[in-house]
Amino acid sequence: METKVKVKPEKIQQKKLKNVGKSKAFKKALRSWQLYLFVSLAFLYFLIFSYLPMYGVSIAFKDYIPSEGILGSPWVGLKHFNRFFDSYYFWDLIKNTIGINLYSLIVGFPLPIILALALNEAKNEKFKKFTQTVTYAPNFISVVVMCGMVISFLAPTTGIINHFVEALGFERIAFMTDPKWFKTIYVMSGVWQGTGWASVIYLAALSGVDPALHEAAKIDGATRIQRIIHIDIPAILPTIMIVLIMNVGSLMGMGHEKMLLLQNPLNLESSNVIATFVYQQGLIDGQYSFAAAVGLFNSVINSVLLIAVNKFSRKLSEVSLW
Repeated sequence: METKVKVKPEKIQQKKLKNVGKSKAFKKALRSWQLYLFVSLAFLYFLIFSYLPMYGVSIAFKDYIPSEGILGSPWVGLKHFNRFFDSYYFWDLIKNTIGINLYSLIVGFPLPIILALALNEAKNEKFKKFTQTVTYAPNFISVVVMCGMVISFLAPTTGIINHFVEALGFERIAFMTDPKWFKTIYVMSGVWQGTGWASVIYLAALSGVDPALHEAAKIDGATRIQRIIHIDIPAILPTIMIVLIMNVGSLMGMGHEKMLLLQNPLNLESSNVIATFVYQQGLIDGQYSFAAAVGLFNSVINSVLLIAVNKFSRKLSEVSLW
């Protein structure tokens, strides 16, 4: 005897509705194929240049031999990580990397906000445009040229800064060869180059503030400072939090280009960071697996910081990246 399985009418109806929903979504996507084509290009870009190369991270767990390839190289597990953690330079690299980045964050993060608030309050359009041009211009100077300018300005004998120091009655200072000055030089040159451009995002956020709020505050007798504190800053607070999350998330991620250009054997004590160490070990000394392990460690720390700060921001201000 064959037993027939009865299917409930409700389930049949649900299946039909699901199929209709799928067909509608497909037709909708087909009508907007141009938009999906543009999205697919961006998707392919990240897939090819960001995700597929992640396979190469596996050499951090191998003794990579170029002639054998990634698959043929012997697996060594955490050997390179342990070597890095046990090395005498481990804490120096961590201290320099975190120290310079924290210095940059403390000094460089509030300045674009202050500049944007000041420019937003400027009433003279000519002065405002002139100030914007002057502060934005350094961003378009290449890192190589900027570092050359810094080295020239700070030269012990011919540098303009040392001319001023001598004119004030002090002895000339060898800024670029003194490890004590390196962090300040690195951070301040970055502030000079990036503050104007970084203020653009805050100016854009401030442009969305309703002028009626300022008018109402003026009628109530609020001063300019009070209006900035109680109207402008709350309006750009979500933008501030997003930028802060991204900055903290890249606390360990420092580019090696500028660091290498300003670095010399005499200031190595302060200028040797994880990025320059990876460059030295990987590209110059050819220790590919060891350099990959150090770089992976750096990326993991950045990821942990990003997730932690994002979660903290979401709980504190309900603003987060995701």
